[in-house]
Amino acid sequence: MAKTGTTTQGLRAAIERSGYYPALVAEAVEAAVGGEPVVSYLVHQETTFDANEVRRHVTVLVLTGTRFIVSHTDEQAADNTSPSPYATTSTESVKLDRISSVVVSRVVANPESYTPGMLPREVVLTIGWGAVSRIDLEPAACGDPNCDADHGYTGSSTADDLSLRVSEAGDGPDSVRQTLAFAQALSEATAVTAR
Repeated sequence: MAKTGTTTQGLRAAIERSGYYPALVAEAVEAAVGGEPVVSYLVHQETTFDANEVRRHVTVLVLTGTRFIVSHTDEQAADNTSPSPYATTSTESVKLDRISSVVVSRVVANPESYTPGMLPREVVLTIGWGAVSRIDLEPAACGDPNCDADHGYTGSSTADDLSLRVSEAGDGPDSVRQTLAFAQALSEATAVTAR
């Protein structure tokens, strides 16, 4: 479930509504935000199945006037480092001028009958700021099928710091709308800092 909005009180309420360790998540996010006013936020909870275990994860994205803040909280089962279940929460604060890309991928059913404003079936929001990059390499080849020369390698480098998938079927139409609203706010903010 995703929640979005524009106030610090609204952010706290959305974290509490997610029901996922709200005191822990809110404290971490509020410490990262500090005294800055919140421009926009998105709270997204995911449930995954790992073998015989159900695991929850919450991502909180916050846009302030100068920064993009991302927080992840995961729960872990008891293991050899802890006799009881535990949660791990982390926050990262990124200056807006460091955001290099905001990619919004939309999956639309029946594109031949699409009308402006129609809600996508799924949205994937990918944000890059250079903290994590993925390099995909493969052997280069020429067009000659009989050539056995070494042509080196070819590949691509992709910024892949954060990718968040929201679907109408899994998360509901409001979550898709809220993800699009946050993506637009972040895109607009990064356009301003790029000038």
